[in-house]
Amino acid sequence: MFARLGVRVTVLEALPRVVPAEDADISNALGDYLRSEGIEAHTDIRIDRVSRASDGYAVQFRAGHEERTARASQLLVATGRRANTARFGLDTIGVTLGTKGEIVVDEFLQTTNPNVYAAGDVIGDPMFVYVAAYAGALAAENALTGNERRYDLSALPKVTFTDPAVASVGLSEDQARARGIEPLASKLPLEHVARAQAARDTRGFVKLVADAGTKKIIGAHILAAEAGEMITEPALAIRLGLTIEDLTSTFHPYLTLSEGIKLAAQAFTKDVAKLSCCAA
Repeated sequence: MFARLGVRVTVLEALPRVVPAEDADISNALGDYLRSEGIEAHTDIRIDRVSRASDGYAVQFRAGHEERTARASQLLVATGRRANTARFGLDTIGVTLGTKGEIVVDEFLQTTNPNVYAAGDVIGDPMFVYVAAYAGALAAENALTGNERRYDLSALPKVTFTDPAVASVGLSEDQARARGIEPLASKLPLEHVARAQAARDTRGFVKLVADAGTKKIIGAHILAAEAGEMITEPALAIRLGLTIEDLTSTFHPYLTLSEGIKLAAQAFTKDVAKLSCCAA
């Protein structure tokens, strides 16, 4: 936003990529889009020193073996959030806290004190309002009726409101392999989605990940202007155990962004660039 208003923006990211928790293809592509708008984005850097003078800030950092300095009139430091659990005396009632102050809970949201349940940002990541709402209802139900429902985030969609936006749910290819699952992946550039062509914004892609053995959808990673509006269908597919064929055989209206989900599913086995409009 600031860059588009004419402000010179420099991003210094200590981790190897921007949005480092996302799929590598997503991170690398978003970084390229940000740089194309004139944002100076440095990744995999180490901050050595920050100083302030009357004319602003100087941040000395190391990129590889190179020492550099970024200067700016304003400095925003984003270091994440901690659970606000200090001075509640939780340790005195047998409630264990984690290294970032989060309340440690089990799969039923029960703490190490069996009479205490916890939900929301106080139990740590992911700190999303819709996760807190889900966890609050679950914790209350388990506390009142017994531990019958498990806290399940296996099909949790998340959105980062950049432009283009990032949305993802489930596993990446690397995460699947780490769990002993052999993944299949398809990647559909938005230039193949008619709605994106009509909107004259074909930045980004849809990437689906499936289990090679069962052909079930296990992950989705989207970079698109309206990525957040596209992620619910893959989230439902993961939750309900749908397969590649389930997606390709489902009607998707023409000239919608959601059609990109079907096309990405078709891309597992077909060259979508050679398909006619609405091809089955």
